[in-house]
Amino acid sequence: MTLQSTRQFNEIELNRIAKLQRFLERGEEPYPTRAERTHTISQARAGFDSLSRQEGFDPGNSGLTATLCGRLRSKRAMGKLHFSHIEDGSGQIQLMLYGNDLGSDFLKLFEKDYDLGDFVQASGMLIISKTGEFSLRVHSLRLLAKGISPLPAAKEVEENGEKKVYSAFANREARFRERYADLAVNPNVRQIFRTRSKIVNAIRSFLDSQDFLEVETPILQPLYGGAAARPFVTHHNQLHQDLYLRISFELYLKRLLVGNLERVYEIGRDFRNEGVSWKHNPEFTQLEFYWAYADYLQVMALTEQMIAHVAMQVHGSTKVAYQGQEIDFAPPWRRWNLRDAVLEESGIDIDQHETAESLAAAMHAKGLHTEAGAARGKLIDRLLSDFVEPKLIQPTFLYNYPRDLSPLAKALPGHPNTTERFEGYVAGMELCNAFTELNDPLDQEQRFLELAEMYGKDDEEKHPLDEDYLKAMSYGMPPNGGFGMGIDRLVMLMTDQSTIREVLLFPHLRQNE
Repeated sequence: MTLQSTRQFNEIELNRIAKLQRFLERGEEPYPTRAERTHTISQARAGFDSLSRQEGFDPGNSGLTATLCGRLRSKRAMGKLHFSHIEDGSGQIQLMLYGNDLGSDFLKLFEKDYDLGDFVQASGMLIISKTGEFSLRVHSLRLLAKGISPLPAAKEVEENGEKKVYSAFANREARFRERYADLAVNPNVRQIFRTRSKIVNAIRSFLDSQDFLEVETPILQPLYGGAAARPFVTHHNQLHQDLYLRISFELYLKRLLVGNLERVYEIGRDFRNEGVSWKHNPEFTQLEFYWAYADYLQVMALTEQMIAHVAMQVHGSTKVAYQGQEIDFAPPWRRWNLRDAVLEESGIDIDQHETAESLAAAMHAKGLHTEAGAARGKLIDRLLSDFVEPKLIQPTFLYNYPRDLSPLAKALPGHPNTTERFEGYVAGMELCNAFTELNDPLDQEQRFLELAEMYGKDDEEKHPLDEDYLKAMSYGMPPNGGFGMGIDRLVMLMTDQSTIREVLLFPHLRQNE
């Protein structure tokens, strides 16, 4: 075989390529088309354990055979007996390779040409070794895939006072850049993403049990909306039309309420062309649901129940350890009026400052810097992030938001400048957001126009006026409650991770220079 590659291989990789060449020279395919497997390692263990309960069972000569596949994780020669371990997605097992079973020539070949990281197929008898380890006494073994690059070696590190085993990447970012290798060597990282799947499945099962219908709405949209965020822009060549990656599902999901789908939800990707931080990624997974004939108080109660259900499904308890603190998701969560929260924590009564200029002056008096011309809603949001959010460790609902922050929410009866909105906070982090949704098309149009004027012509976070959405509303939209939650942040909380990058398989990173 003549190797043609643009890659620069190091000495170890060139050595492994030479081994690959020797497989070919012997007429052995180093990347065969087919593999055979009768059991996963966990299935083999379960079958063995079941058989071991029978009277007269000999664990050193069980008679139970299996063909297993996995990655070589260790090799150790002891004369005419070689010990190895292989690992598949379900666990590890020791391989015992005897010269009497395989021949001394094969043992020499195994020692010389098989490397850690190679995928192999091994057939033999399941036994318990003399040292008490679950093992496969191998009768035949073949290569399934030759590993050219060696996987990083594992090492133990301490994070936040807790010992964890990670691979020897240069730093944490290197793990994210080579997530495939990170997953291959770090079982605790694999567990995070298994837990993530359980969380999403638990949410689905809960909403399905409440008679919600899962739907899909467009990712490419002719007009973005449903949130205050800067969108990603792309272009459709055939239609000669600019399109936007969605920043929210909201306006499309609420169109479905017009069509008499009374309870709908979607779990999918949103895209916001904004900063990257420990809790932000430009693309993220979101849950949104809309519930006809419900209000924000009913949505609040359902939210508590849903998150508690997820915690029970994942941890078997509503109590979850997060960054050294015990978080209890059991209902009822604390409820705190937003105006009261800001006043108590900052000393500023936002209701006494009805204009952005007045509120900015009050903030300056407290020593806070504000951007020139910032809208009142942005100023209130700054007060929340600086003074209130860090105090919200146990699950808490902040409720009754100023109209400036909630362009799509209904006003609280008798309080035209306050809306029926809540946000859920846990561990100082916003987790979810919900409204009693606006369903008056004339009022909605006026809100769009007010926001366009408030945010200014060139503000990329302004809400564009969506005429098709207004047309849908004009056919009649039932009163409803809407809800949105970041799945990634919930996974952070449920898996005790301090950064969103740990719960995303492939987080966005700057290009290597």
